[in-house]
Amino acid sequence: MPFTNDDYLPTFEDLQVEELKLSSAPLRAGAHHFGKYCDNQCKEFMLCNEEEKDPRKCLNEGKNVTKCGLEFFNKVKDNCAVEFTKYWKCVDHSDHDMSFRHCRRLQSEFDKCIFDKLGQERPPLGYFSKIRVHNTTRPKPERKLNLPEKDPLYEIGPDLANPPPSIKTGSRII
Repeated sequence: MPFTNDDYLPTFEDLQVEELKLSSAPLRAGAHHFGKYCDNQCKEFMLCNEEEKDPRKCLNEGKNVTKCGLEFFNKVKDNCAVEFTKYWKCVDHSDHDMSFRHCRRLQSEFDKCIFDKLGQERPPLGYFSKIRVHNTTRPKPERKLNLPEKDPLYEIGPDLANPPPSIKTGSRII
C-alpha cells in the first residue's frame, strides 16, 4: 500500500526507545519470569494491536513493554546474575533448539533466586495459554465500517427476482 503526504508517520523521536540488549538465549531463559512480571503491559500492547489494527497507534504501549523488560532484566542482573548467567549459558549450549531439558537443575536454582529476591514464582505450565481477563483503562476504539454504496447496476429488478420456470424441465434455472 503506498503512502501519501496525508498519512501520519511517527517521527524518529517518537520511535526512540532504549532497547533490550540481550541475545536469544538470555531472552529464552528469562522468558517465563519476564512474561509474568510484565503481564499487564504485554496484554495492554496486544489488546491495542488487536483493536486498532494500526501499529502506529500502539507505540506507547510497546514502549511500556520494553521499559518493563529493562526493569525486569536489571532486577535480575542486580539480584540473580550468577544463577541467571549459568542458566542461560546452559540453555544456549544445550541443543540446536535451546531446549530446557538439560538445564533443569540450573533452572530450579534461578527460579529459587527469583522467588527469594523478587518474590515471584515461576508461572505454572500452560499459564500463558489460559484465557485471562484483562481490564484496561484505554478507551475502546470506534470502528468505521467502510461498506460500498449500493450500485444500481446490481439491483435485482422485479423481472429477475422470480424468473419463470423453464418450459422443458420445470426448473427455475435460466
